[in-house]
Amino acid sequence: MIDNNPVKLALAWLVPAVGAAIFVTIQCFSYLNAYVSSGGTMQAITFGSAALWGVSIFYGAWVVPPLLALAGTRTTDWAMLVLGSFLFIMSTFAGVSDGLRDGGHLIGLELLAVTLPGVIALILSWRHIRSN
Repeated sequence: MIDNNPVKLALAWLVPAVGAAIFVTIQCFSYLNAYVSSGGTMQAITFGSAALWGVSIFYGAWVVPPLLALAGTRTTDWAMLVLGSFLFIMSTFAGVSDGLRDGGHLIGLELLAVTLPGVIALILSWRHIRSN
């Protein structure tokens, strides 16, 4: 039997959201560690204001799928599935590409913190939509 509790579905979407925040934090510290250990000789990564806004909006959008899950209507369920899928796929691609650039430990972290819980949230969302 499929559980249709929207609170459990919202919690399922919060796990990859927290994982994405943890991934970005560890990625920043990994880069800072590499920069300091190089004695400041490696090239610093700088971002323009548009890039900073884009990253902030992207990671801030992770709170929307759990909120949509709590609404519990057919339209918001589909919006949750589409937006959550987009965030999950983009986070996975970005995390793997950043991991290839900055170190393999980041790939493992991305797959464990965002991809695995994201797949579970997608499966639960799809089952929730099909059962309603």
